[in-house]
Amino acid sequence: MEESVKTTVSRLLPCLVAFLGVLSSEHPANAEESVRFESTPVKLSPFRIRKALEQGDILAQPQGTPLLGYLSRPQGDGPFPAVVVMHGCDHLRLSVKELWPKRLVSWGHVVLVVDSFTTRNLKDTCRSRLPERAFDAYGALDFLSKSGFVDVRRVALMGFSAGGTVTLDATKIQGNEQFVEHKFKAAVAFYPACDANRGDPSVPTLILIGERDNWSRADRCQKSLARLSDDAPPIELNVYKDAYHDFDAPEFTAGKRVLGHIEKYDRDAAAKSIRSVYAFLRKHLAN
Repeated sequence: MEESVKTTVSRLLPCLVAFLGVLSSEHPANAEESVRFESTPVKLSPFRIRKALEQGDILAQPQGTPLLGYLSRPQGDGPFPAVVVMHGCDHLRLSVKELWPKRLVSWGHVVLVVDSFTTRNLKDTCRSRLPERAFDAYGALDFLSKSGFVDVRRVALMGFSAGGTVTLDATKIQGNEQFVEHKFKAAVAFYPACDANRGDPSVPTLILIGERDNWSRADRCQKSLARLSDDAPPIELNVYKDAYHDFDAPEFTAGKRVLGHIEKYDRDAAAKSIRSVYAFLRKHLAN
């Protein structure tokens, strides 16, 4: 009887923690520390180096872009698993800068939210792209690897909207990850722009998207998954019925139209997505 009770409690505990994470999302918390680091420099290709030598040119050593970040961490010495967070094209909204970090820290993760815009003097990139943001993510990973309280073997990359697209691009086979020393262990992408030609991911990936999202369309993600090879790491796609873009963000409770697209919070979809992220990270960032 006692053993049965213990088993029941152990099964219910993850659900309870995830539920508490849903509740905590209603109470914002400030990021603990503002930090500075650099994006990972784009290495010179062997072809460019060879051509420069042939022509007698001197190539400048590539430099990283100075960046800001917001670091939050659990109490204790660690080493802890960690999550690098990439914001969307509208920069750092409340749920990305404060609500998700508070939730992730309560689950035992160090969190580094990357600010890709401030040092570049950008307000948004909703009408354009910033492909070098993948190197911002790896710069954040390198920064965490030197912290002493992060287990660099257990770091996930997590992004929202355009940051979700960056997450998929940064963790694709033969993408930018092949040029860096440290690799991410897993990836979480909220309503990214899926691309059927992106190829296989390099790590287990969780994609969360709204059924009625006409900015980041679920059918494109479904088609993208259908084209993956049999050897691809596991990818989980969660499509939430009747949900729109930014369904996890309480600041869009009233709904908003942006560049012709609806952004609207959905409490049920948000709660389900939080539980999915908790279970995914618990599985893939375990010791």
